[in-house]
Amino acid sequence: MSNRIREMILEIEDLKEKLQAEIAQQEENIDYEIKNGYVRFENEVFSRQKENMKHLMVWFREIPLIQLFSAPIVYGMLLPALLLDLLLFVYTYVVGRVFKITFAHRKDYIVYDRHYLGYLNIVEKFNCLYCAYFNGLMQYSAAVAGRTELYFCPIKHAKKIAYTHHFYNDFFMYGDGDKYPKRLERLREASQKISM
Repeated sequence: MSNRIREMILEIEDLKEKLQAEIAQQEENIDYEIKNGYVRFENEVFSRQKENMKHLMVWFREIPLIQLFSAPIVYGMLLPALLLDLLLFVYTYVVGRVFKITFAHRKDYIVYDRHYLGYLNIVEKFNCLYCAYFNGLMQYSAAVAGRTELYFCPIKHAKKIAYTHHFYNDFFMYGDGDKYPKRLERLREASQKISM
């Protein structure tokens, strides 16, 4: 990777940090605190949220019937997700110890906090729990796969791909096989020191 590409990556990372800081500053206007892992709103804020909650009868009356009938398909994905979750647990436990790979922490990806919002009814809260689990699990599995790819096959694709994970920029250029075994060993050694 050229020095200019490294500089650009650092600039992008710096911009991401600035963006996160700007977003965090805007979110300071909403009064809540996180205490012992629980989100707490001031009573006045929570009361205002409750005023905006759509009651179940109204919610069910307004939802299109076709959406209600599709619910088993949506929630049917929970079974494969649970199986994937179990297999990822076994995979990270075994592969992490055998190859000395440090994997991401599951808890950093699967976050449950939307159910604390007072403006969501019980069905909406359940939907949010499902989405938090499913989307967090998909992101966690992508992080595990990316970390695995960094160890076993850190070579960029010849074709451009729609999604690249955090480690992709460190991969070797496609077709650049010069001293590949030595470079691979150095990258593996360096990657074992990476903390997620």
